[in-house]
Amino acid sequence: MPEAQIIDGKAIAETVREEITRRAAALLETSGVRPGLAVVLVGEDPASQVYVRNKDRAAEACGFHSLKHTLPAETSEADVLSLVDKLNNDPDIHGILVQLPLPGHIDESKVLRLIRPEKDVDGFHPVNVGLLTAGERASALVPCTPAGCLVLLKRTLGDTLAGQNAVVVGRSNIVGKPMASLLLQESCTVTIAHSRTRNLPDVVRAADIVVAAVGRPQIIGGDWIGQGATVIDVGINRIPAPERGEGKSRLVGDVAFEEALEHAGAITPVPGGVGPMTIAMLMVNTLTAARRLLNLQEEDPLF
Repeated sequence: MPEAQIIDGKAIAETVREEITRRAAALLETSGVRPGLAVVLVGEDPASQVYVRNKDRAAEACGFHSLKHTLPAETSEADVLSLVDKLNNDPDIHGILVQLPLPGHIDESKVLRLIRPEKDVDGFHPVNVGLLTAGERASALVPCTPAGCLVLLKRTLGDTLAGQNAVVVGRSNIVGKPMASLLLQESCTVTIAHSRTRNLPDVVRAADIVVAAVGRPQIIGGDWIGQGATVIDVGINRIPAPERGEGKSRLVGDVAFEEALEHAGAITPVPGGVGPMTIAMLMVNTLTAARRLLNLQEEDPLF
């Protein structure tokens, strides 16, 4: 029995970024405008610092105007809201991203709702959520991770996913729910499963497409995967790795990768699968936001 195809998220993300770089250069040449992305980081969470640094580098590599605001953890909610309002009204900024999580004294919902929907490149504003849920994906800014998952699926299975039985494990607003909406709009038959789903292994095993977005290391066993299924593992979890030395750790997904290789037709690795696509789709959203704010005609969609 052939081993599963490893879906190379790094390589696919690179092709997306190359296309965005080309389109951004064309926009600058024709309009004199660089897509502008502002990232707001509050506090010193190490993982958030890495994410923000990677996003900043990607934006600069694509030829964007990149702005990073790093604020101390004790910054007041009022000051964060004031900064977001300032960015809302800055004509050089087309995309605003507030890195989550925020410190506990700041209401995340209040901050995210203040971002202009047209500049909400994370796709978390209720207006963008509503447009996506209503089937108006072309008018929304779609959350980056689910959008990246869809690109990976289409690059693996082809542009037509109609009729596929898809199971999304996880019901978060950031991944699970928007992923289900995207798959429904591709005419898949979609099940959202979660920790309270009865007979969860059997539900997952029946899927042609599995999107794992639970946030629990290797919770999905290899024998949960139906023969030949395509597996997109969104999870990124750090676990102890004593075999690498005392105090060492390693990253794993929500799927038991080595076991799943024996069953899946194709699967994303962790790291190197979904993660690079998330940042690539942030660049897509920023360019899309810039063109819309400039009242320019939409380009051919990348997903």
